[in-house]
Amino acid sequence: MNYRTDRYGNQLSILGFGCMRFPQKLGRIDLSETEREIMTAYRGGVNYYDTAYIYPGSEAALGEILEKNGIRKEVYIATKLPHYLIKSADDLDKMFSQELKRLRTDYIDYYLMHMLTDTDTWNRLKTLGIEEWIENKKASGAIRQVGFSYHGNSDMFCALVDAYDWDFCQIQYNYMDEHSQAGRRGLYHAHSKGIPVIIMEPLRGGKLVNRLPQKARQIFAEYKTRYTPAEWAFRWLWNQPEVTVVLSGMNSDEMVKENIATAASAKVGELGENEEAMLQEVVKAINADMKVGCTGCGYCMPCPKGVDIPGTFAAYNRRYSEGKFWSTVDYVICTALRKNATSASNCVGCGKCEKHCPQKIEIRTQLNNAKKELETPLYRVVKKVVKRFARF
Repeated sequence: MNYRTDRYGNQLSILGFGCMRFPQKLGRIDLSETEREIMTAYRGGVNYYDTAYIYPGSEAALGEILEKNGIRKEVYIATKLPHYLIKSADDLDKMFSQELKRLRTDYIDYYLMHMLTDTDTWNRLKTLGIEEWIENKKASGAIRQVGFSYHGNSDMFCALVDAYDWDFCQIQYNYMDEHSQAGRRGLYHAHSKGIPVIIMEPLRGGKLVNRLPQKARQIFAEYKTRYTPAEWAFRWLWNQPEVTVVLSGMNSDEMVKENIATAASAKVGELGENEEAMLQEVVKAINADMKVGCTGCGYCMPCPKGVDIPGTFAAYNRRYSEGKFWSTVDYVICTALRKNATSASNCVGCGKCEKHCPQKIEIRTQLNNAKKELETPLYRVVKKVVKRFARF
């Protein structure tokens, strides 16, 4: 196993265990199989385990397994505060105490604000005393390091990075999202401030392995270096020194062993210009059916009315490459789950964005097309619920 250091010199395995998708049996977590996989990972050198308050049964299962095998102090636990459920200062301690009980521990190594959406949300937490609360928990040793996880565009991610003295952060990042989500720009910005970056969705929910188009599979198969699609995705990430840990939601013992083997041999700088060019051909093959030729460069931003233009187009394109479900999830996360929605419907047609677009995209027309397909009745309901909840 290879390791990279965090802000304080701790050695973290470059492969982390994402605990959202533990194996199931009859609708419940299969503790026996989960224990087998976690212990395989532990023996293979994995020391970073990521869970969350809202992952059903995950914290409790992880806590039970670590306690049973006596390895709690030999690994790092990352879990998350569901800030969207916090309505008062008392809720902070209530949620945190529940997590400690579930995890059978008296401290959390890496504690994240779960899915922090924007600076307005962070400011709301500040009015509830979150900064003082964090300071007290860190002083007592109950929280060792604090960070946030994020889905959204690079501009807001950079603003959140600058909003507090974070110890680490977590973003969605892979060779498909190089210039969307927080993207490479966000990765570099966090790294420039000495903030370690944890990567989630390295395989984009399995898309970069199980749902590749035939053309993309052919490109991989014909390349001189023979790696599996999963290996290429992981190696692309570990090729970058700015990446600290890559989380994988492993749900089979075989998958754990394969990922450990890749992590043991991956090196910074092993992929050169030829490999990068090949992966760009794979991206083109995946995006062959996309509706808008947006590269996510962000030159169109900021929108005077707050529209997340790159995020909207990424979700719109995903609708045609991966289907309605994942595009809807993307669009909800990027535009609705925030105090002030960044939906395409905010567009007033001023045209400022089009003056700066290198691809000469008819942004106003395409935003209208995206709105028609993405802003479904369900989306509008979610948007209203979030807006009402934000008042609290």
